[in-house]
Amino acid sequence: MILVLLFATLLSCDPALTALFTPPRPGLGRYEVCTTTDPLVEVAAAGPRFGPIEVLEPFDAFGAAGSYDRAALARLYAGTRVRVARGWMADVDRFESVTLLSPYPDAMLTRLLPGTMVIRWTTAVRR
Repeated sequence: MILVLLFATLLSCDPALTALFTPPRPGLGRYEVCTTTDPLVEVAAAGPRFGPIEVLEPFDAFGAAGSYDRAALARLYAGTRVRVARGWMADVDRFESVTLLSPYPDAMLTRLLPGTMVIRWTTAVRR
């Protein structure tokens, strides 16, 4: 539980990024997109269990669920790839899927920022 609290305090959450990069009305759970100036490797070390860091094309990294402008994202990254780590956390009453992305776009899709974007999907666990 301490790791979960530490992980949460490192982040600044942004409703505009959440609206851009997550489904508008998920059928289950809720999404939250947060950012930090910390490098992806440091965020992954402080958080839940993460798989290896992958280097992906922007569309593979951000997926197709969000409402973001795909052409603007392609222009923004202009051949640059995204470093991505995926992980999860489970607690007694909830499950979280976490995706880390770096570099990440600002909410206007006009510049890439050097820190880490954290996309979290959280759902309650019923036993």
